[in-house]
Amino acid sequence: MAKKRKKQPMKSTTVAAIGALIIMLGGFLITYNYVQSKKVYAYDYVNTEFFLEQEKQDKKKEEEKKKEEVEEKKEVVQEEPDVYTDEYIGYLTIPKIKLNKGFVDRRSKENSVEKNIYIVDGSNYPDVDKGNFIIAGHSGTGWKAFFNDLYKLNKNDVAYVTYKGYKYTYKITNIYKQQKIGKIAIYRNYEKTTLTLITCTNYDSKTQTIYVAELISKESE
Repeated sequence: MAKKRKKQPMKSTTVAAIGALIIMLGGFLITYNYVQSKKVYAYDYVNTEFFLEQEKQDKKKEEEKKKEEVEEKKEVVQEEPDVYTDEYIGYLTIPKIKLNKGFVDRRSKENSVEKNIYIVDGSNYPDVDKGNFIIAGHSGTGWKAFFNDLYKLNKNDVAYVTYKGYKYTYKITNIYKQQKIGKIAIYRNYEKTTLTLITCTNYDSKTQTIYVAELISKESE
């Protein structure tokens, strides 16, 4: 009968090697998990900061928009006396095109493009700081085409308005066209006192031309 072979005990060097391998593996896993957790934290932090920054920017834009809306509302509010006249209360003069035309109180029945140059509802008179004096007029043919020659104007040309004993001098800063849709978008600097002139575009019945001028001086007549 053959004798059974006894199991040989593991050598101490083998045991030590296995132990060292286990320790190294354990250390690696701990280190990896730590690094990964730091990466996740860093990623979340950056995205949080980005979100907060975006939130700040959005909030700032919203506040600016609200401020502009408030300024627009302020612009159209102007107290007026109960009594007014149908007579001319001021004059618009543009030497380059030899225009010198009076305007009436905007509440007057004479304030109409069919009768005069027309002060548009919602505009301010020239004496309102940072206001916008908006005047519309016909162009084309006929006696009421008071703005017929406005197309000859260019940037830096001047216009004058006399009102309540003062002469206001304006310089044209912007000229642009818009489709006739019943509304006008006026592009102007709200930190400036402005004059805006509106009329039909020369030889173009589908558009109207807007002339925006900024106040450069005010003096007594």
